[in-house]
Amino acid sequence: MNKVHRQAPAPRMINRAGNFNVVRKGISNSHWGDLYHLLLTLSWPKFLALIALGYLVANSFFALAYLAGGDGIENAQPGSFPDAFFFSVQTMASIGYGAMFPKTAYANTLVTIEALLGLMGLAMATGLVFARFSLPKARVMFSRVAVITPYNRVPTLMFRVANERQNWILEAQVRVTLVRSEITAEGEAMRRFYDMQLLRSQTPLFALTWTVMHPIDENSPLYGMTPEQMIEDDMEVVVTLTGIDETVSQAIHSRHSFIAGEIFWNMRFVDILSKTQNGRRSIDYSRFHDVMPLDN
Repeated sequence: MNKVHRQAPAPRMINRAGNFNVVRKGISNSHWGDLYHLLLTLSWPKFLALIALGYLVANSFFALAYLAGGDGIENAQPGSFPDAFFFSVQTMASIGYGAMFPKTAYANTLVTIEALLGLMGLAMATGLVFARFSLPKARVMFSRVAVITPYNRVPTLMFRVANERQNWILEAQVRVTLVRSEITAEGEAMRRFYDMQLLRSQTPLFALTWTVMHPIDENSPLYGMTPEQMIEDDMEVVVTLTGIDETVSQAIHSRHSFIAGEIFWNMRFVDILSKTQNGRRSIDYSRFHDVMPLDN
């Protein structure tokens, strides 16, 4: 068995994680214009860090506001930022231990404003956390490489897909598109998209693995291509998988792409299907990405 040793990947339109690898110019790339979308798409560590930072900044602001009003908090040391800060924390969280409380009209006014903002902040934070937890996300694994190998005596592009969860993806559909650079008759360079027909593009139940196959016949955009031409034309095979997660009954999707350097010719995937001693089928995911020459 030969394990794949890949070279440094060439520039691609879609990264392995499924996000776009495109530099956008002429428009604002700031995410703050769509704050709700940003808060939903941030990673959990960054999201929690942002919430914690906002909480500290808000309480620090109100602590300074309490200090600006003089000695307005009972049982707090005059001019003590820690006491004002922790009083703000108790007010914003509606804890109300009773050791410290406002004793001036100015402090009571700030408490009223902070209590209202605290309720609104709690409601928004709760909604954001719920929305993030309720977002359906696919856990689909794509093979690191694709191969071109004969299938029923026809050269066929193949790659593997697996469902990493122990449930079903209902009505799963795969769509494969070839993206290549072309020069028009007028001398203009453009990226063209070509749909690639599959031997099987959908399955009613997707639970384990799926070998997606595209026959390279006269109707294929890869017909007559060589590995050198694929590299020269900056070819990229873009894959999208959609379906319905049976657990949450919501649509999920996943993306992947293969550039020319990740498509291996005259190779085949290592067999990962076997049977246990008691006759049950077994899948070895540790060899999911491995390929071997055809003569082995």
